Amino acid sequence: MPARPAFVEHVEMTGHIVDSLLLPKVLDAILARGGRYNIRDLALGQKQDDPSVAQIEVFADSAAQLDAILAEIHPHGAVPANASDCKTVVADIAGAFPDGFYCSTNFRTQVRLGGEWVEVEDQEMDCGILVDPEGGAARCVPMTSVNAGDRIVVGRAGTRVFPPEAEHRKHELFEFMASPVSSERPKAVGVREIAAAMRRAKAAGEKILVVLGPAIVHTGGGEHVVKLIRMGFLDVLFAGNALATHDIEQAIYGTSLGVSLDHGLPTDEGHEHHLRTINTVRRIGSIAKAVESGKVTSGIMFECVTRKIPFVLCGSIRDDGPLPDVITDVLVCQSEMRKHIPGTGFCLMVASTLHSIAVGNLLPGSIKVACVDISPATVTKLMDRGSTQTVGIVSDAEPFLGSLVAELAKG
Repeated sequence: MPARPAFVEHVEMTGHIVDSLLLPKVLDAILARGGRYNIRDLALGQKQDDPSVAQIEVFADSAAQLDAILAEIHPHGAVPANASDCKTVVADIAGAFPDGFYCSTNFRTQVRLGGEWVEVEDQEMDCGILVDPEGGAARCVPMTSVNAGDRIVVGRAGTRVFPPEAEHRKHELFEFMASPVSSERPKAVGVREIAAAMRRAKAAGEKILVVLGPAIVHTGGGEHVVKLIRMGFLDVLFAGNALATHDIEQAIYGTSLGVSLDHGLPTDEGHEHHLRTINTVRRIGSIAKAVESGKVTSGIMFECVTRKIPFVLCGSIRDDGPLPDVITDVLVCQSEMRKHIPGTGFCLMVASTLHSIAVGNLLPGSIKVACVDISPATVTKLMDRGSTQTVGIVSDAEPFLGSLVAELAKG
């Protein structure tokens, strides 16, 4: 019998680790990295809501191999059984973490300070963790927001992650979905589940964040978004220059990219409409002033202004204009978006690949996301980036939004 490897770590997993498939994921990861394991103890929950506890010995042939295995299984909730306080290092320069910083996930996380486990606030993937040992507090902080003198967590010691539980256990959002995205699912069932999730969020006093792309206007779906706002199912809007531009173009000219939304035909000199729209708003000063002046009297942006719905418009390198309300500094735009995320219970993304992925990166895993796009690749990209709380419907924007409004109108 071969000798037992010399490098060993005892890890523990707690929660619904069997039905959420977290335990087999951890065991597979250990083997995939060339390690071995011994399950010292496995106490299964006797009832559906009872947690299970697993004690696992992880063996490796070298310190580097063991460290790689522990890094792989840590996001799945496998933490050292002999917990110690987290280690922190003072940031020596602004805008960069110390070497060896702990890289956060979008899952609920705790750090150990003074022998006590503390919740990490502002949970977000791909950030560091800033701690206040005296105040017993910790929060995620993006790299660009680090100040010299900040105490940043380094290494995995004294940290633990709580991966999401399997949806089929909780009988909540999208339990009809066996996989994240498919073009073959019945759309009506998906629409009903999304509508139910939106109602639950509102009943819990939570906000609904909506991320929209310009195809909403191109396909004639703007009127459905207006109804969502009037019904109270859109509390915050994230979009880009194009959505706002073509929405206002429709309000002024009745076109989107020069195409009449009433007749579906190009109009004379219609290719200039979006530029003239941007120029008009820039001369007035802002979208709000364009509404107040009576120049814009309908549409999504009109409803947002008149009903005081906050919106964040983030620019890109390809934008015409842009509109004066568009934030062209992406770091500033990220900061503005982060301000509106607390209190959000549900996020609906429709027809916007770039903005959907960007917003998905900012959201904690506790916020459920529905992504609707004509291309399955959009949801796949979100999943690949780590937004595993996302489920999707493959559909064109206008028919989906029309069905969603009709479902929500049923009460």
